[in-house]
Amino acid sequence: MVLRSSNNYYHPIPEMPVSNIEKLSIALTSEQAAAVRAAVETGEYATTSEAIREAVRDWQMKRELRQEDIKRLRQLWDEGRASGSAGPVDMDGLRKEARQRLAQMRKAGEHAG
Repeated sequence: MVLRSSNNYYHPIPEMPVSNIEKLSIALTSEQAAAVRAAVETGEYATTSEAIREAVRDWQMKRELRQEDIKRLRQLWDEGRASGSAGPVDMDGLRKEARQRLAQMRKAGEHAG
């Protein structure tokens, strides 16, 4: 990895073989393009390509985390289903409890104001 200096910032620039680089054309809003250019002009990034590559890496990481979350939710769902029925639900009791909690919250709100 090489460190390149630009306006007193040092950026790790991975050494990528030319065969691993593929050019794509992307469309950005004028605000997005201005933000990318500003990041280069202030030295935050050496090139616009570097800024876009970091944005793509962030997107990839976020996407991978989302996939892991989905996988975990599916596991929990399967565990819940495998554990069997929770039994009958007392809807009248649930409504009564909800009304009591609501009344307590309203009462607490009156005293706070």
